[in-house]
Amino acid sequence: MSQILSLHQKLYNAALEQRINVYKSKKISLSYFDQARELTELRKFDEDYKKLNAQSSQVTLKRLDLAFKNFFRRVKNKSARAGFPRFKSYDRYAGWGYATHGDGWRLLAGKKSKNGYLRLSGVGHIKIRGQGKHVGLPKTCEIQHKAGKWYASITLECSVTRSIGENAIGIDWGLESFATVVNDKGTSSMIANPRFLKKELKQIKTRQRNLSRKKRGSNNRKKACKIVAKVHAKIANKRKEFLHQTTAKIIKDSALIAVEKLNVKNMSAQGGSHKKGLNREILSAAPGMFHQMLKYKAAEAGTEWIEIPTKQVKPSQTCHGCGKQEKKTLAERIHECVCGVRCTRDENAAQVILNWALFGNATGQELAGCGEVALVASMKHETPPTAALAA
Repeated sequence: MSQILSLHQKLYNAALEQRINVYKSKKISLSYFDQARELTELRKFDEDYKKLNAQSSQVTLKRLDLAFKNFFRRVKNKSARAGFPRFKSYDRYAGWGYATHGDGWRLLAGKKSKNGYLRLSGVGHIKIRGQGKHVGLPKTCEIQHKAGKWYASITLECSVTRSIGENAIGIDWGLESFATVVNDKGTSSMIANPRFLKKELKQIKTRQRNLSRKKRGSNNRKKACKIVAKVHAKIANKRKEFLHQTTAKIIKDSALIAVEKLNVKNMSAQGGSHKKGLNREILSAAPGMFHQMLKYKAAEAGTEWIEIPTKQVKPSQTCHGCGKQEKKTLAERIHECVCGVRCTRDENAAQVILNWALFGNATGQELAGCGEVALVASMKHETPPTAALAA
C-alpha cells in the first residue's frame, strides 16, 4: 500500500510539472483528457504503472484537474489567496481513490470476518472493522493515510432516515459553554465545552519542542513527527465523536433549528499575538464543522434549518424582550435590560435567534399577546411566513 501511495504521489507531481512546463513553453493549457491519454501510453512501457489500477490513476489526475479549476475560480473571484496547486511530498499526500465499485476494489462478505472484507487490486483482502450506520450500494472508495495509519472511506448510495422531534430551538454557539439551546417552551440548556485541545496542550508543546530539536531528514525527526501527529489525531477523533453525538441528539429532539451565520475565518483572523489563545480555542471548538453536521443531519431528518443574518440581528447585543440593542464586551456574561429581562448573555442570544426565526423582527413585547397559539401555528406553517423568515 505504501508503494501504491508513492506511485500516485509521483503521478500527481509529474502531471503538475507537465502542466506548468506546457504553459510556460506554449502558453496553452493542458486538460485532464490530454493527460489521461498520455497516461494510457505511459502504462504500455512502465511496469509499475501498468500494474497500478487504471481507474485509480485517472482519479488522481482528476484531483489535479479539480485543484486547477478551483485555482482559476479563486483568481476570477479575485480572492486574496488564489492558492496555486503545489507539489506534495509522500508524507503530505493523503491517499488515492476509486470511482466505480468492482473496478480495482470490491466489498465482500466473509465467513471468518463478521463485517466482511475489502478487496483492493494489487493488495488483497483486508478485514473490515466496524459497520456502516446505513445499508446501501457501494459507489466510491477512498484510501487514506493519516499519522501512519490506513483508512478506507466508502460512499454508499442509500436512503437515510432520522427521527425528528417537536421542538423549535435556537442555538447560540460559544466558548464558555459550547452551545446554549433555547426551545419554544421557554426552557434552556447548556452543552459543556469539552476543550479537548486545552487538555492536551501541555503534552503537545512538549512533543513539539522535542521535534524541533531533531535534525531535518533524520530518522529521529520522522519518529518525533509521528508522535506529534498521533496526539493531534487523538484530539481530532475525540472532537469528531463529540460533534456527531451532540448533533444527533439535537436533531432527534427538534423540528426547527435556528442558528446564527458564523464567519469562522474572520473570527480567528485578527487580534495578533495577544488573541492567539482565543483564536486557538475558536478553531479547536470547530463551530464550522458543528453547523455543517447539524445542517446535513437536519436535511436527512426533514428538520427545518434557518441561519439568521448575524450582522443584521446582532444576537449578543439585542434584548430578546424589547429588541433594544446595546454593545457589550466579551467580559459581560449577564444580560440585563431596562425592560426587566435578566438572564445569561448566551441564553439571551439563543432566544433572539429563535424569535427571529419564528417571527421575524418582532420583539418579545410584541409577541406577548400572541401566546402559544401563534407559536404552534407558525410551527405548522398555517400562517404565511414573514418576509424576514422567507429571506
